[in-house]
Amino acid sequence: MTDYQQLYETSAVNTGGRDGVSYLADGTYEVKITTPKDMGGSGEGQNPEQLFALGYGACFHGALELVKGKHKVKNASQVLHTVRLYKKPDAADFKLEVEIQVGIQDFDREETQKLADEAHTVCPYSKAVAGNIDVFVKAVDYDASQEK
Repeated sequence: MTDYQQLYETSAVNTGGRDGVSYLADGTYEVKITTPKDMGGSGEGQNPEQLFALGYGACFHGALELVKGKHKVKNASQVLHTVRLYKKPDAADFKLEVEIQVGIQDFDREETQKLADEAHTVCPYSKAVAGNIDVFVKAVDYDASQEK
């Protein structure tokens, strides 16, 4: 990491694992963590996969915005991260998979795919999971109904 300059650092604490609480050490954010209902939990909070999807999605979209700027693309974009949790039958062995769908308004899929692939090489989350998690990046049509 000697070629990099540190820009930011944060720390988070978890107590209780998948049925507990996670919070930022500086006290600015706290979230109840629960196992999803379809996995036998209460589902009355968030789970690590949801939080990973939120964080990775925001980071990836930031990388996409940087890449769009480099290519002088000003069209609106959206990123959907789907995180899947898998378990090996009869073993305490789990893995994640991520599908990233990228849409750019009034942009064709082939050009969108090129920008999405480039963003994938820039995104720190993508770099962190490379070789450890199967990640699929796919261009899709921009869906204006998803705007908030």
